[in-house]
Amino acid sequence: MQIEIKPQSGFQLNLKEFWSYRELLYFFTWRDIKIKYKQTFFGVLWVVLQPLLMMIIFTAFFGRILSAHSGNIDYRVFVFAGLMLWNIFATGIAGAGNSMVTNANIIKKFIFPRLIIPFSAVLVSLFDFLFTLVLFAGLLFYCDVTPDFGKLFLFLPLALLITTLTTLGLGIFLSALNVKYRDFRYVIPFLVQSLLFVTPVIYPLAMIKNEFIKTLLTLNPMAAALDIFRAALTHSEINVQVVATGFCISLALFVIGIITFRKTEAYFADIA
Repeated sequence: MQIEIKPQSGFQLNLKEFWSYRELLYFFTWRDIKIKYKQTFFGVLWVVLQPLLMMIIFTAFFGRILSAHSGNIDYRVFVFAGLMLWNIFATGIAGAGNSMVTNANIIKKFIFPRLIIPFSAVLVSLFDFLFTLVLFAGLLFYCDVTPDFGKLFLFLPLALLITTLTTLGLGIFLSALNVKYRDFRYVIPFLVQSLLFVTPVIYPLAMIKNEFIKTLLTLNPMAAALDIFRAALTHSEINVQVVATGFCISLALFVIGIITFRKTEAYFADIA
């Protein structure tokens, strides 16, 4: 009997295979978490300090100008809510994009689903989010902001879903390209930094008067995720069109990332 082993092609997430390797996914995730905070003075507090300091800086420089456009909530809450989701995206993209090169030695030695590596990098960013969520609760109390808890329990998971799909899609896509074209390790930080200014993190989408530019910005799925999350804070209705567009684009990015990864996966052990 002959057994022919062929590389997978197309969109195949293989959830059954993922489940069988769930312990390995846990190992990679926990290993990355420990490496990230090993021998650091503040440890996990860095996760909280980063968005907190960014919030203070943005509030000091832009608060007076943009606070009038932030709805009926304190601008500090508005910015911090945006930075919470943005940090998932930014750290997830950076971690996943470089994950295959960073784990080149493991890839060459062992056979396992390669998608586990960028997935674990994004899970680390979601782990960090839990700590910022605790600080966010304290900020809501300090700024005397009472969210719509019914909407919050419904909208936050949806916002996280769109954010995670977008991060996984771009992260997996960049991780595959980074293996073959090492220039992408320089492109990734520039890309993340640039996307910050075309994502309504520190400014509301409603303040953009040019309809063409506003339409372009709504094509960014992170805009939908932020709109959903902030709707629970401002007691406002979500823009269904923006959310539907954002979800569809995030799902498309995820599929494109998987397809690109599968097409180049066969060469990882040779060129990583």
